[in-house]
Amino acid sequence: MNRRIFAHALGGITAIALMRKQTILARAISPSKGWELTPSAVTGSSWPAEVAGVRIKTNATISLAIQELRNTSSRVLVNHAARTFYFGALIGYANKNNFDTEILFLACLLHDLGLTEAHMGPLPFEIQGAEAARKLLLTAGLNARSAEVVWDAIAMHPLAISGFKRPEIALVAAGASADVLGAGLEKVESSQVAEVLEAFPRLDFKREFVRTCADVVQRYPQGATRTFMRDIGERQVASFHVKNICDSIEQAPFSE
Repeated sequence: MNRRIFAHALGGITAIALMRKQTILARAISPSKGWELTPSAVTGSSWPAEVAGVRIKTNATISLAIQELRNTSSRVLVNHAARTFYFGALIGYANKNNFDTEILFLACLLHDLGLTEAHMGPLPFEIQGAEAARKLLLTAGLNARSAEVVWDAIAMHPLAISGFKRPEIALVAAGASADVLGAGLEKVESSQVAEVLEAFPRLDFKREFVRTCADVVQRYPQGATRTFMRDIGERQVASFHVKNICDSIEQAPFSE
């Protein structure tokens, strides 16, 4: 497994987790089920009140985040963001972490805004997304300290450092890694994983996620020189070439 992908942030994936992932993914249910369960009085958007034993109560800030996610993201990314939250929360419960469910939910929902047409740009996608999320949440009235935690969680989620931070940050990376690679799902009951997949189906996620990331790399290659985006660029984008740090050091304006 390449050192730059999500699994690196969690210390790698065990063979057991990979085998279990294949069994779990085969149980995904039709995409017709899942979303429209709990209407929000604030925005008219909807979200399940409970999935796999994980409950979330809507409020004005959460409703705005849901609305932004749905307005800017494909359903593939919407469902990935949701699964990231539920898998992250379930791994957090298994680890006996104490975490703020609302902050984790907000960070997970908005963690891939940098992959969307509305928010992609020249900075690494995780920073593009973190900036967009913080602006949105501060406008919604979230306090600055909580908005900063969300920023950190999004900006760090593809990086190994995330695993050494507070649970609201570490569990975004854990949830995303669980959904992309199956890492950590051995900590979660198979029935809970199946319930998350039923509520938020994968919708050909493997191919669609790589395609989405490759499109961002194609358009903004300068922001894709680290993390798993570099791997996708090297494999999927013929024009993508990363300058080696050794060349940059050699070209520094010093004689030695």
